[in-house]
Amino acid sequence: MSSTAHTPSPSDTIPEMSEIPVVPRKSATWRSRWVRLAAVAASVLLLAAIGLRGKLPDPRAFTDALGGAHWGWILGAVVLQIVSLACFAFQERHLMTAMGASIRKRRLFAIILARNAISISVPAGPAVSTGYAIREYNRAGVPSEIGTVCAIVSGLASIGGLTLLYTGGAAALLTHNSATTLNWRPLAVVAGLVAIVATLVALGRRRPSRDLLDRVPPSGRVPRYVHGLLLTARAAWHAGAGLRIRDWAAVVGYSAVNRLTDLLCLIACTRALGLQISLITLATIYLGVQIVRQVPLTPGGIGVIETALVAGLTTAGATAITATAAVLIYRVISCWLLIPAGGIAALMIRRR
Repeated sequence: MSSTAHTPSPSDTIPEMSEIPVVPRKSATWRSRWVRLAAVAASVLLLAAIGLRGKLPDPRAFTDALGGAHWGWILGAVVLQIVSLACFAFQERHLMTAMGASIRKRRLFAIILARNAISISVPAGPAVSTGYAIREYNRAGVPSEIGTVCAIVSGLASIGGLTLLYTGGAAALLTHNSATTLNWRPLAVVAGLVAIVATLVALGRRRPSRDLLDRVPPSGRVPRYVHGLLLTARAAWHAGAGLRIRDWAAVVGYSAVNRLTDLLCLIACTRALGLQISLITLATIYLGVQIVRQVPLTPGGIGVIETALVAGLTTAGATAITATAAVLIYRVISCWLLIPAGGIAALMIRRR
């Protein structure tokens, strides 16, 4: 019984098309990313132009005002804005360390830059940027529950930081002029927010008991998804409430410094244009704008914040030209420059 050896044919040595690995074209991918980044930047500039249309003074006088700016103050404003971003990054890092997670400083700062760019450049920016941050933290090794806790606690700390800034400003105002009377309504709102946060923390510190969420997950794709979100939110709530008092004090302190350095950045921009408006008046204008920016009429408050700041400065005695130039410098440093910087940071994260 003889056996014949099988000679492989060319068709046997050529793999099927489905077995050939597809190598992505790196240049095309990078080109598409830069196109998206350019599209986002163009949309932001368009929104800014629409929001500021008819509100800018004579271009020649405006250019002269910018040309006469003191660049030492502008450099100081840039440094203050960098410190403001760093405080937010330190706040996030402190929260992660308190809950047993860690992330590299460079990657954390890149994520902070990217999420800031998303927050101020797309509709529903804060919600989208929060989801982006949780996803990137998870890719960096931080559990999703801890990322969710960071998002929740950071939001509460932001309220606490503004409260601390308002309280400190009110105390300084009363010390400066004891005859000053303050409106009790903002203080009532602050007291109510503090009471709500304290109640949520106290309830979250209680030992979790079995409830409807602990039963068998419901059937159906959407109900299961909602059920999973509720479980994650509950775990994040209890984990956040379990933070120590000193951890809460640290994150609120970081948030207050974040807001304070942003305020000082605005003050430096006004001083760069020679505006001699009092610090108390500028702080009042800034805190009022912070309330306005909570209403998401446009991405990043573009157009709305500029109008509110210019109106506040002109009411305080500045000319329209000088006020607009000061606000433009402040917004370029604190908002518009963050968009390309965040886009580059996002591209670097994805490349890694």
